Amino acid sequence: MPKIPFPTKTVSARVAAAELALLEGAYPRAQTALTYRNPFELLIAVILSAQCTDARVNLTTPALFAKYPTPEALAHARVADVERIVKSCGFFRMKAKNIVSAATDLVTRFGGEVPRSREALESLAGVGRKTASVVMAVAFEEPALAVDTHVFRVAHRLGLTLGPTPRAVEEDLKRLVPRDRWAHAHHWLILHGREVCIARAPRCGSCVARELCPTPAIIRRMVAERVAAGPATTKAGRRAPNARGAATRPRRRSP
Repeated sequence: MPKIPFPTKTVSARVAAAELALLEGAYPRAQTALTYRNPFELLIAVILSAQCTDARVNLTTPALFAKYPTPEALAHARVADVERIVKSCGFFRMKAKNIVSAATDLVTRFGGEVPRSREALESLAGVGRKTASVVMAVAFEEPALAVDTHVFRVAHRLGLTLGPTPRAVEEDLKRLVPRDRWAHAHHWLILHGREVCIARAPRCGSCVARELCPTPAIIRRMVAERVAAGPATTKAGRRAPNARGAATRPRRRSP
């Protein structure tokens, strides 16, 4: 299926509240999928999770923290040694350099402790607004709402925002969600994006908000337009791939 466009209008505040309530009911115990034992481990795990699955990070961090269990230990690590451990997380050279640098700053600037403030967190290597928000919300239970690719996509598909950037989406969501639920809403939207509102093939039939969400109507319209247009033909004269992804061959005329 071609890329599904986002709605061009937001839903009403009443519908938005109902959608979010349904998600809260569907994921009442939503929490981070990353495995960690303290704020330091969470910080490092979130840095490693950039463009990498939480599952892969969870397979990597036990060996990393066994060798470097504290900020002091990681600050004195050779970057090349760290690279070998985190290689499977992707962008491993940059991530290894960042986590060693972040650990060094924790030791030299913050007494070996992970800071609680956004400004201090974002001053660390490899930490942007999203990573800082996750650490603030999960490690310190501060009101913060991180927007990753799942949150961005699901918030748009539900009609909760038209924001073109993660920051704009964050601000829209904060206006809809009570401050004491910001961290929870982040997890509702992430889990829904991973399990149901999948990027290429959303499982709308399994969605608790399907009666309110504007996206199923967009998908139905896309399907109807494709059916009405019939099988497309490429410039080379071949049929475009059908619904199963296989190219169809033109039929030969009988002699």
